[in-house]
Amino acid sequence: MNTIALLGTGLLGTGFAEGMLSRGGTHLRVWNRTRSKAQPLGEKGAVVAESPAEAVRGATRVHLVLVDDATVDATIEALKPGLAPDAIILDHTTNLPALVAARAARLEHEGIAYLHAPVFMSPAAARGAQGIMMVAGPAARFDQVRAALASMTGDLWYVGERPDLAASYKLFGNAMILAMGGAMADIFHLADALHVERAEAWSLFARFKPENILPIRAQKILAEDYSASFELTMARKDARLMLESAGDEPVPVLAAIAARMDQLIADGHGASDLAVLARRGV
Repeated sequence: MNTIALLGTGLLGTGFAEGMLSRGGTHLRVWNRTRSKAQPLGEKGAVVAESPAEAVRGATRVHLVLVDDATVDATIEALKPGLAPDAIILDHTTNLPALVAARAARLEHEGIAYLHAPVFMSPAAARGAQGIMMVAGPAARFDQVRAALASMTGDLWYVGERPDLAASYKLFGNAMILAMGGAMADIFHLADALHVERAEAWSLFARFKPENILPIRAQKILAEDYSASFELTMARKDARLMLESAGDEPVPVLAAIAARMDQLIADGHGASDLAVLARRGV
């Protein structure tokens, strides 16, 4: 039975650990800086370690599910005394791409095997082996853990050897999540200002489907085609109507877009398509 270590038992880490325990076939050791957060996993069959070095001793795979780059670096330093020579560190933390690249190079120089493997998962998805896991790093190393990682996710995507690429994709995806969340909040606040029930406002999108528009807009940007199908000045007019209608309701996403439109219009791009928002160098 393989020994696996998982360090970081917040919501996502706990989901991963519970999934591993439910699938069986592994001896799981867990560690968390606040031990009480790991203790419930001990009641489900995991061994709760007192230190990172103790957690990883004898483990073939070391999963990090931590908060940020500083915590990742501190935890790796702390686990080194217990790390087996053939162990592979799998870092699922959302990190700064530049620091992932530097970390990967540093650990490679030290002879420590590292792969960055961020995810698009909720805790429930981690528990049920659903969602997306992206992996970046040496292909031969990925092949060693491919089957194990495939058992943890619904979609395992090896993005290539560039060590910071999965970290970059993770930021792209989270940017979309933040943008959608902010846009939805603005729509609901605009509905409040216009005395339309929020559920009624949302019903529009059962017919008007943004997911059909996204690829069309993206292709226009990727082709660097700024010929107008939705002229920037007209889009700015519509933004004015939204901002005026919102009144005192907070619509910060719309306000920020309007401010950017004003800059581009002042620079002479008013007759271009809305896609000019993404034009390089402007």
